[in-house]
Amino acid sequence: MTIAQKIGMALSYKNMSQSELARQIGTTPQNLSQKIKRNTLTKEELEKIAETLGAIWKAEFEFPDGTII
Repeated sequence: MTIAQKIGMALSYKNMSQSELARQIGTTPQNLSQKIKRNTLTKEELEKIAETLGAIWKAEFEFPDGTII
């Protein structure tokens, strides 16, 4: 599964749009979209995304209820 797929599934799980995620992590929707598309997100950015979604980044998203994406 790609990072893009994992982020998409995590967003769906949290019922959040990619645009809303971008705003919450302090970037533009266009910038986030390009980073996801090009697979150029840093570990720090992935950790920030996970934190924003209420998860932990371990090369996957792990939610408090045990769901792993």
